[in-house]
Amino acid sequence: VQLAESGGGSVQAGGSLRLSCSVSGYTYNRHCMGWFRQVPGKDREGVASIDSGGGTTYADSVKGRFTISLDAGKNILYLQMNRMKPEDTAMYYCAASRFGDCSWDASTYSRWGQGTQVTVSS
Repeated sequence: VQLAESGGGSVQAGGSLRLSCSVSGYTYNRHCMGWFRQVPGKDREGVASIDSGGGTTYADSVKGRFTISLDAGKNILYLQMNRMKPEDTAMYYCAASRFGDCSWDASTYSRWGQGTQVTVSS
């Protein structure tokens, strides 16, 4: 299983970015996929997830602004980020879980991408 993020960058507050995660060697309809973020000195934080049945879950801090989606035909996981805030600044990672149900517990995810940096300026 290989995961590779892209689409990070710098944006002003209120702007949008779309992150992509290219996935190979994984069975979407059996496993949860998620997006996490991390800033230096803090634990990795769950942002959004999509379970094996297509159900989505969001952290309260991004609910209504971020959307996770999966294009199984292209093997790409997306995170659309709108109305971005400076506190969204972080390294963003896509991850693949060992389970069909999703959790914010990072230890349940067995595969991680290398991360892509997102910076939001005020």
